[in-house]
Amino acid sequence: MENRGMEPKGPLNASIVEAFDLLPPQLQTAARYMLDRPDDVALLSMREQARRAGVPPATMTRLAKRLGLDGYDTVRELYAGAVRAGTLGFAGKAGVQVEAQALHGERALAAEMATALSRQIAALAEPAALDRLADAASRLHEARRVYCLGLRSCHAAAWHFHYMLSLLGDKTVMLDDAGGTGLDAIRDAGKADALLVASVEPYARATIEAARYAAERDVPVVALTDSEVSPLAQIASNTILVATASPSFFHTMTPLLAVAEILAALVAGRGGAKALAALEHTEAQLAAFGVHLPRRNGR
Repeated sequence: MENRGMEPKGPLNASIVEAFDLLPPQLQTAARYMLDRPDDVALLSMREQARRAGVPPATMTRLAKRLGLDGYDTVRELYAGAVRAGTLGFAGKAGVQVEAQALHGERALAAEMATALSRQIAALAEPAALDRLADAASRLHEARRVYCLGLRSCHAAAWHFHYMLSLLGDKTVMLDDAGGTGLDAIRDAGKADALLVASVEPYARATIEAARYAAERDVPVVALTDSEVSPLAQIASNTILVATASPSFFHTMTPLLAVAEILAALVAGRGGAKALAALEHTEAQLAAFGVHLPRRNGR
């Protein structure tokens, strides 16, 4: 069979590819459909899939049994699980979103996303989550310097934490410089410092490597991540878990951004009078440069 490049992969791809050349033509047609449209396999009924593939529904059942499964319901369960776990990738999830959006409408999708986000944010107020936030804030407050790292979709959260605390002085160092030198500054980190690092699945390789580098040099690592078994959680001194599941094709970053904001506020609040004086100094400098538009009267 031809190489299918960057198309989303379903959980039975390897079995289908191995068996493909020995399948009868009609089963090959069904198999090719499964390879090309794993999102459909997860979302649509067997009859609708058969119609789109151009084969009788019984062919889908025959293919499932040829692959060693009890029936096509088992196939759909496997693919639905892959969607929930995110293993179909962004393209596969995009297909699911497109189908659902066309079926239920944009208002329904927007409502589903907003409802999911509200639950995920509310979970941060649970006692166990609050304990983790407080412990992490304590470690970050005690650190001499806090190096901040988040790549790709996680960059915004790391930057937001850094920006908030940069208003209070030079405690944070953002590992994000031009020319490919962004990680260079971490060579100066030591036991008295900390690394705040954010990464969720699919994990950025450079992020994990930088966190391991820091941990090997006894730099405490505060990880913002999505699982107790994520690569970051395995090496972190403190781990704060964030939800990423979303009806959208893209994992949500909203809980991660909320955690970064909460941590920055907690660290700032521990600074007391010194932090307040630093903030007043920053505001005076911003006013001198006319950075912001004047406030409207009464606002």
